[in-house]
Amino acid sequence: MQFARVNDVTIHYQIIGRPAGKPVIVFANSLGTDFRIWRDVIVRLAGDFNIVLYDKRGHGLSDIGQLPYSIDDHASDLIGLLETLEVERAFICGLSVGGLIAQSLYQQRPDLVRGLILCDTAHKIGTAETWNARIEAVENYGIGNIVDAVMERWFTPAFRRPENQAYAGYCNMLARQPVEGYAATCGAIRDADFTEAAGKIAVPTICIVGDQDGSTPPDLVRHTANLIPNARFETIRDAGHIPCVEQPEALTAVIRAFIDFALHGDQADE
Repeated sequence: MQFARVNDVTIHYQIIGRPAGKPVIVFANSLGTDFRIWRDVIVRLAGDFNIVLYDKRGHGLSDIGQLPYSIDDHASDLIGLLETLEVERAFICGLSVGGLIAQSLYQQRPDLVRGLILCDTAHKIGTAETWNARIEAVENYGIGNIVDAVMERWFTPAFRRPENQAYAGYCNMLARQPVEGYAATCGAIRDADFTEAAGKIAVPTICIVGDQDGSTPPDLVRHTANLIPNARFETIRDAGHIPCVEQPEALTAVIRAFIDFALHGDQADE
């Protein structure tokens, strides 16, 4: 396991492969998860890319840090980690809140970003009322109290079968996140709004969404893509909010095709 001290927070991260000359992909995971959600995508990309994974503050094995959080705080952590690892011009692949972090990172340090892969995310997610209710629920009753409701947004009915052992495992992953980190990140999502900033994104960008996503529905993600100049939009069939778990092969194919397009465009401009 690998750890780095960034902004007075210990961040858990992993580097997979360092093939010379290969593009870098940085994966930022969703609310209530750790970086293990990317496993089935990573095994399909390893060897062709340099891969960086990390647990954002308040999640997984990373520190909770000082409360409250903002999305800019999360992005600052990622910036510090990339500087520590001497990573430049990476493709930032962010899922849900990870996509908000990716947008903030681009605002703060566009020089670090070669392209954006925005999965099941948006320029603005949810309302103050819904996030405040979520925060109140977890602070009063624990994350276990909301697992069933969240899983209905994360996964399709086909995945949520009782006999699916993976489904039980992801329920455990959510329930075992630190309440303080989870609630603080809910507050950060509540307060984030990149509607105006989306129109200023000037790197290759793709917005991807599961066709049954209950957290950031396809229409919302498509609208986000429409705000970003020249952004692409792709739907992953038979997937909810976390297609890297339900449909990793399809998601990997979209990621590969997008990066191939982005790199070809880079070469054409030279």
